[in-house]
Amino acid sequence: MSDAKTIVLEFYDLTFTQHQPERAALAYLAPDYIQHNPTLASGRQAFIDFFVAHFAQNPALHARVVHVVAEADLVAVHVHSTNGPTDRGVALVDLFRVAGGKIVEHWDVIQPVPETSMNTNTMF
Repeated sequence: MSDAKTIVLEFYDLTFTQHQPERAALAYLAPDYIQHNPTLASGRQAFIDFFVAHFAQNPALHARVVHVVAEADLVAVHVHSTNGPTDRGVALVDLFRVAGGKIVEHWDVIQPVPETSMNTNTMF
């Protein structure tokens, strides 16, 4: 497993499975972490502030990594995120750029899991 892939998977587990965003951010995010999601601020502290509050409001949130692709300094994870056992959740792809052993940049694409589909394929 590439170093970048390991960094991202450990960061994801610590943040979204163990709900320890501060510990994850301090270990894996660069202080000047660049956020491309337009609803979130850049910076490691902004990540900590957002996710500490988010998990306090959503204690059942769970993200399951379904696929991971890594090439050079980029790592993409395809994820099924739910907020409790009855929530259909969202399908998302998080793309991270890693440099110097830290996650330095993040992009995401998020799509709700629909109740019905035009095909019999799953999103995962």
